[in-house]
Amino acid sequence: MKDLFGKAILDFQTDNAPEAIITETNISESDEMDVAYLFRAFNEMPNLEKKALQLSKGRILDVGCGAGSHSLYLQEKGFDVTSIDISENAIETCRLRGLQKASVQNVLDVKNDTFDTILLLMNGTGIFQTLAQTSSYLQKLKSLLAINGQILIDSSDIIYMYDENEDGSFLVPADNYYGELTFTITYKNQVEEAFPWLYLDYNTLQNAAIANGFQCELIKEGTHFDYLARLY
Repeated sequence: MKDLFGKAILDFQTDNAPEAIITETNISESDEMDVAYLFRAFNEMPNLEKKALQLSKGRILDVGCGAGSHSLYLQEKGFDVTSIDISENAIETCRLRGLQKASVQNVLDVKNDTFDTILLLMNGTGIFQTLAQTSSYLQKLKSLLAINGQILIDSSDIIYMYDENEDGSFLVPADNYYGELTFTITYKNQVEEAFPWLYLDYNTLQNAAIANGFQCELIKEGTHFDYLARLY
């Protein structure tokens, strides 16, 4: 991987002529993302993210922390926050922003530690990659939870992106779950290798959570098919 997403983040942090990130999926056309959005303050965050941060407690693990905005807010509130991301450039940015415990790490490789809150935000189900791998990730996350710990995770039901039939049904793929997408990122005329990314509707997340020994609670719904859930 070229780590173009991380490069855009680091370019913004170091004022190295940052440009917009171009994203495209197998079911949608290209779209521009302003890197500045990843550096938003608490009062600029969507309500789902604000709610997740307000519900955070104890020792916190921020999975896929990106530019570190969620972690930074919690650290400034006095929480013990561990921030991880597979992007070296993103983690370098987090350290430059003042995060004290930021490391390049896949959540599947975290060992010998437990947390009271595990955050997976900005479509946190994306790191599961496919529906088939969801159970493996949930089992790993469960092993990292302290007694009475919680996972706060958000996602979206992207059924609206598919064509609707006259009877109200949708034209979705027959061979895979409709929330399984393939993403491509372009930055400064470089193209990242395509990667899988998973959007889970709430009912599917709830079923997967229960199958893996969790209780699952719908905390809040957003304005566009998105939601925040708590697993415990």
